[in-house]
Amino acid sequence: MPSTAVSNKRRFYLRRPFVLAVVAIIGYGVAAAMHWDDRGLLWVKERFESSAERSESVWLPDYQADIDAKVLPGMEEDEASDIAYSPSTRTLFAVMGKHPFLVELSLDGDVLRKIPLVGWSNPEGVAVLEDGYLAITDERLHDLTLVKVDARTTSLNHADFLSYDLGESVKSNKGFEGVAWDPMRQRLVIGEERPPKLYTWRTDGRSPLNGSKQLLENDELDLRNLSALSVDPRTGHLLALSADSNMLLELDEQGQQASFMTLLGGFNGLKHTIPRAEGVSMDEHGNLYMVSEPNLFYRFKKKP
Repeated sequence: MPSTAVSNKRRFYLRRPFVLAVVAIIGYGVAAAMHWDDRGLLWVKERFESSAERSESVWLPDYQADIDAKVLPGMEEDEASDIAYSPSTRTLFAVMGKHPFLVELSLDGDVLRKIPLVGWSNPEGVAVLEDGYLAITDERLHDLTLVKVDARTTSLNHADFLSYDLGESVKSNKGFEGVAWDPMRQRLVIGEERPPKLYTWRTDGRSPLNGSKQLLENDELDLRNLSALSVDPRTGHLLALSADSNMLLELDEQGQQASFMTLLGGFNGLKHTIPRAEGVSMDEHGNLYMVSEPNLFYRFKKKP
């Protein structure tokens, strides 16, 4: 073997431990950032759950997409931000953040009407309460507004409704995104995007909010960011969506992790990874609905 080749081979073997160490450090950093270690522990825990325990939760591993990346026509530049199910109309309401408006959708993701949101800056979250009331959070205005919507509503003006100051967030453009109505506990659950935090605000869903928002301590929110929230009306479990983690996480009534679903292509019936999941909601039958930027609609149903 030529001396040059021998020398190169010797240098390769000398460098290999260093290269492997660098690869290991990078791999560990990526795994920690993506919380793969936490997901691995939860995955192992899920394998030991009994059928009775699974039936008492949403149990996200059993969900499969039956509407996969349906395009919402004419909304390519509007950036879907959140979605909420209305049991009274059996329709969905989604907020679009870039050009603020509310859009009503059928459960199949068909556009029924668009309602301009006048005076909003960057609506990021929406929740359906009682008797036609909706709560809308605005990330730039740092507020939550209660609006009333019925079949005759054609436009909503921010100045016409009662708004509540949510306060400044740690990061100016990573503020309050998620909001969900919890009918069992008579409260709104509000989520701060980064670092992920949960707050609650008491209300009966029909009248002004009571008191002020309260921090909901939780050390189980192992997500890179918090994009949206929803409450399962059957179990009261909280669903936390993270676009950066490509994940939907279920928390039980004690705030403990119960199950999760990855939003990567090839899993749970998805052909492709959801580009940027920004909204989630669940109806009384356990069907899941999601929206992704820029204008994609998804529906998941539980396998028999």
